[in-house]
Amino acid sequence: MPDILRELQRGSEEALEKLIETYTGYVGTVVWNIVCGTLSRGDAEEIISDVFLSLWYNAKKVQPGKLRPYLAAVARNKSIDALRKAGKEPVFEEDLMIVSGCDPERELTKKEEAEILRKTLNELPEPDRTVFIRHYYGGEKTAQIGERMGLSPNTVQSKLKRGREKLRRVLKERGGFLEQEDF
Repeated sequence: MPDILRELQRGSEEALEKLIETYTGYVGTVVWNIVCGTLSRGDAEEIISDVFLSLWYNAKKVQPGKLRPYLAAVARNKSIDALRKAGKEPVFEEDLMIVSGCDPERELTKKEEAEILRKTLNELPEPDRTVFIRHYYGGEKTAQIGERMGLSPNTVQSKLKRGREKLRRVLKERGGFLEQEDF
């Protein structure tokens, strides 16, 4: 990725297009986790576009190896700004219990489940973990993942299947909250 970043810093529109193709799922996940249920899908897509526009104008400030953190920070800040501009306050994970109209017990259970899922995902070996996250959180297709990671689509599918099986087994042992259709 450092070569693409250097190309972008030299003003290459092709490099920007490659970065948009590579990171739209990642940026979209960050944005959607902040604005979900508060702003429209169109608003979220506009924020995502603004993130990449910011990357274009500030490419020279991005250090090699710091692209993902840069994109995440810009996505977070632009999402929060958009919420505030719409007259809404962002709801952060630690604030979930305060949201009116929510069942506090259910919200606590969801938070605990999310933490168990996060820990279990972190226990998956690489590259299985990356494949799983790219597919289920980044929305990438198996062919895209395979191409980007140098794996065949069948290998990607196999890793996804193994990941689902391990997650089911571990999650069942730790709390059993996910049903078969969740994966």
